Amino acid sequence: MTLDGSPGADSPSQDLLVAAVAAREFAQAHYSGFKVGAALATADGIIVTGCNIENATYGLTVCAERVALLKAVSEGHTSFTRIAVVADTGEPTMPCGACRQLLWEYCGDIEVIVGNLDEPTGRHRLASLLPLPFDRRRLR
Repeated sequence: MTLDGSPGADSPSQDLLVAAVAAREFAQAHYSGFKVGAALATADGIIVTGCNIENATYGLTVCAERVALLKAVSEGHTSFTRIAVVADTGEPTMPCGACRQLLWEYCGDIEVIVGNLDEPTGRHRLASLLPLPFDRRRLR
């Protein structure tokens, strides 16, 4: 399947990937030049997008996945089914550790779809990417 916007066999996943590609265009990657887009699907079918936003101090940079998640939560969404992450790479660009932790906390074991500008490059369950998460169960 290509990400040209035409309907595909797995249209919900393709729609999510297409939204992530579009969100990537808004990335503020002045320092790294590495633009990333993300699209998070709510349980009721809404897609919330995000892009990476860099800062000169690097440590204040926010990843596309976290932008999408924080935007969704701040808009009142609390239940999610999947996220797509897209970068201009041949190999899959996986969510970083901080993104995996926040996604686990707010989304649980969602599907993570990764892709480049042309096609999907992988599908994973978040639990396989973060097998021993720290969460509220550890706070007791």
